[in-house]
This record gives sequence, structure tokens and C-alpha cells, in this order.
Amino acid sequence: MGEKRWENRYRDTVVCIDEYVDGVCTGRLTNPGLPEPILFHGVMQFLLEMEKLLDDMRFPEPFTRTRSFAPAAAPPGNTVPSTAHGHLATFNLRVLFRQNASWQGSVQWLEGRQEESFRSVLELLLLMNSTLKQGQSEEST
Repeated sequence: MGEKRWENRYRDTVVCIDEYVDGVCTGRLTNPGLPEPILFHGVMQFLLEMEKLLDDMRFPEPFTRTRSFAPAAAPPGNTVPSTAHGHLATFNLRVLFRQNASWQGSVQWLEGRQEESFRSVLELLLLMNSTLKQGQSEEST
């Protein structure tokens, strides 16, 4: 009875931010279900790669299906990546639900040892951005 139903190592994706220039972040996504990290440049590519990863894992299931002419992709491999850290910031992202055409879950800023829940992708991006802007202002002083 004391088991946690939501414990699953595939649920967490580590987002490593390596560069943040003029509001554009560059980094990598790692997940135990990925054979190698996924590189991204910019918020749009981050969101598209993350959505594809969630679709490939089939978890969490989306409230609505995105329609496409492309065939369905095969699920990712099962290798476990090494512990990754971003040059600027590292976030542990846990998406619990995909409802109302958005994501809900929690994000943990590993270097700052802080965790916050988010109710939408916009809120997630604002949380991550506040950390990156804070780091940028510390570098300039």
C-alpha cells in the first residue's frame, strides 16, 4: 500500500542548458529512454523535441491527439544516459499530464535545489527563463 504509483525513472527528463544568448537557449535533453542526448537550439525546438519524446514514450498520454500525415515513430531505446549537467543550468523535468493542449508537472532546478509545479508550458518556460536571466545578471556583475 505504501508504494508510489507515479515512480518511474522514464518520467524524468534532464534539460541541460549550455548557452543562453539574447533570450535563446541551447542545450540537450537526456532521458533513460533515449540512446543519446537530443540537442536543441531555441525554445521552439526544445518544445518540439520534448513533445516528440513524450509521444514516443506514450506517457503521459495526451488529452487530445495531434493529427499528422507522418507515420507513427517507434518507441525510443532503453539505454540509461550518464548524469548530465548543463554549463549554465540543469533542470529535472517531470511532465505528469498533457491536458488542454499543454503540459502540467514539476520542474526542479538542480543547481539551486528548488522545485516548482507548473500548470502550462508557458509557466514552465517562465520558471526556466527566470533562472537563466538570474544567471545572466550574475555573470555581468
